[in-house]
Amino acid sequence: MKEFLKRNFWAGILVLVPISLTIYIIVIIFRAVDRILAYLPAKYNPQTYLPFPVPGLGLIFAFLIIMLVGFIARNYIGSKIIGLWEGLVNKIPFVRSIYVATKQLIETIFLKTDQNFRRVVLVEYPRKGVYALAFTTGMSKGEIQDKTHKKVVNVFVPTTPNPTSGFYLLVPEEELIFLEMNVEDAFKLIISGGIVTPEEKSKAV
Repeated sequence: MKEFLKRNFWAGILVLVPISLTIYIIVIIFRAVDRILAYLPAKYNPQTYLPFPVPGLGLIFAFLIIMLVGFIARNYIGSKIIGLWEGLVNKIPFVRSIYVATKQLIETIFLKTDQNFRRVVLVEYPRKGVYALAFTTGMSKGEIQDKTHKKVVNVFVPTTPNPTSGFYLLVPEEELIFLEMNVEDAFKLIISGGIVTPEEKSKAV
């Protein structure tokens, strides 16, 4: 009986905690984004014309603004305006560092380009016999290859549970262990500290 209650209790925890946390985080996001509407003049604020506050209206408004800015940025005039803005920002030392770092981080996380994480690898770090999960970001070029006389790979070793920070390493290709795991599963594994383990891909017979 005791074992039965224990199993049911933990089964309930495993179901309810993720659901509760998900709902809680969504509510926080909705409330935070809804505060955007408070900065609008009353005649432009859609909440003014509604009999009661509608949760998530700020999120819809933010989405429309993002889509509008994206549309403008993709056309000729918009790209010119952004080019002028970035040219101005690049002339301000401190602001330039923040802007460039933020832009590169956003591009790395949200855009799938050749500059993003390509393969998941194991690298012996921080010492021999200890392995860290890492991502290859491309091949090193120029002076680095000439000085090392090896085929050196750019490797990013993320930290847990915040994978946006980490270490940049230059590792000879033959010292890397390439995995079949995809980047998304690797991020889940890193963020969870090894608790969420991706399923092994079935091997072809």
